Amino acid sequence: MSLLYWLNVLGLAVFAISGALMAARLKMDPFGVIVLAALTSIGGGTIRDIILDVPQVFWIEEVSYLNTIIIAALVTMVFVNYIRKIPEKLMLVADAAGLALFSVLGAQKALLYGAPGSIAVVMGVITGVAGGMMRDVVCRQVPMILRKDIYATASIVSCITYTGLLMLGVSDKTSSLVGIGVGFVLRLAAIQWHLQLPAYQIGKRS
Repeated sequence: MSLLYWLNVLGLAVFAISGALMAARLKMDPFGVIVLAALTSIGGGTIRDIILDVPQVFWIEEVSYLNTIIIAALVTMVFVNYIRKIPEKLMLVADAAGLALFSVLGAQKALLYGAPGSIAVVMGVITGVAGGMMRDVVCRQVPMILRKDIYATASIVSCITYTGLLMLGVSDKTSSLVGIGVGFVLRLAAIQWHLQLPAYQIGKRS
């Protein structure tokens, strides 16, 4: 099977883990865990495929993707039963990995369907952030994309790095891996050192 397939599997798994960890923190039942894991994993890619008007949404075309989500969610459920407290950073790292992976995969798919570079970046960001945003809204959390944390910025950097390297003649495999790595490291740095973008404030009149 192709590198693209395995990257999709990996991205789905880490986003499913992220969603399942959130569900576990909120003490959801097994059905809720699987639903939240699936929503986090396939939400962004579904929106992307609908916008690109692909013949079949990616998880309908490849049934093994849903199996990956269910297995990842169930394994996570078993894992959390053996720890007393779920570290918040564990969920953030899983989410960071999914963000970087799906951002690049979203941009890659958009380019495959003939979209220009700028649109590919937008599709990559949608793929990377929309699933997590849905997860947070369902769980009544402020979506990470709306916080000051470097989140959507990491997705944008991943997509620009990937598309930029392609334009410079770098191979698709190398461009993908570098784009994923750059976004992942940037997001981890933001988590570790609390890097934030400046908040917009309306100036006070004197």
